[in-house]
Amino acid sequence: MRDFSGKVAVITGAGSGIGRALAVELAERGARLALSDIDEGAVADTGARCEKLAAQVRTDRLDVADRAAVHANADAVAEHFGQVNLVVNNAGVALMANVADMTWEDLDWIVGINFWGVVHGTKAYLPHLIASGDGHVVNLSSVFGLIGVPTQSAYNATKFAVRGFTEALRQEMLISKHPVGVSCVHPGGIRTNIARAARAPRERTPDQRAKDFARIARTTPTAAARTILRGVERNRPRILIGADARAIDALPRVLGAGYQRIVALAASRGL
Repeated sequence: MRDFSGKVAVITGAGSGIGRALAVELAERGARLALSDIDEGAVADTGARCEKLAAQVRTDRLDVADRAAVHANADAVAEHFGQVNLVVNNAGVALMANVADMTWEDLDWIVGINFWGVVHGTKAYLPHLIASGDGHVVNLSSVFGLIGVPTQSAYNATKFAVRGFTEALRQEMLISKHPVGVSCVHPGGIRTNIARAARAPRERTPDQRAKDFARIARTTPTAAARTILRGVERNRPRILIGADARAIDALPRVLGAGYQRIVALAASRGL
C-alpha cells in the first residue's frame, strides 16, 4: 500500500494515543476513516479533528472484546464506505500484577481487549480486505511481546499472543496469495495514557504510574504513527518503534533465555 489517498482505514482505540495520531496522519494523507473507541466522547473528538482536515469520517463507540459488536461494526463500515483497505487493531489496556496476586476478573479483562480484540478485528475485516484487492492488517503488540517482564505476565501473554497470531496470519496470506499485507507493531515507550489508565496495585496512584512511565516514554504518538505508516508502505512484517524497542528486540537474540536474569535484577532494583 504505497498511497493512502482515498483508501478506507479502520482504527480501533482511536480516542487517544497512537490511535488518535494515526487517524490524524491518515486524514492528512487523504484517507477515509472509520474510527472507534470504547470512550464515545474521545473518539468523537478525534473524528472532529480529522474532519477539520477535510477527511471523510465515521465514528463509533465499540468494545473490541464484544465479538458480535465488532462483526456488526465491520459490516456497517464496509457498507458505509463500500470497501475497507487498512485495519489497525490498536485498542489495548495494561495490567500490573504478580501472577499470584492478579484476579481472574482482571485477567479476563485484559485478554478480552488485548488479544480477543485483535482477533475479532482481524477476523471481521479480513474478507473485506481480501475483496479490496489492496488490503493491510496492522496489529499492535508491544516490546513486551518480545521479552517477559515481572508484574507484566498478563500483558506479556496478550502481546506474545498477538505476535504469534499476526506472524501466522502473514504467512497464510503469502501462501494463499491474497492481496493483504500484515504487520505486527512493537512499540517501546510511547507518551500515551496507558500507564495512567492501567489496572495496578492500589499503593501506586495513577499519577505516580504516569510519572514513572514518562521517564522512559521517549517517543511521541505522532512519531509512532508515522513509523507505522512507513512500515505499511514498505510492507514490513515487524515494525519496531523507538530506540528502546530496537534494543529490547536485540536482547533475547543476543542473550537467549539469559536475558531473564538481567531483567529480573533490574526490576528488583526498581529500574
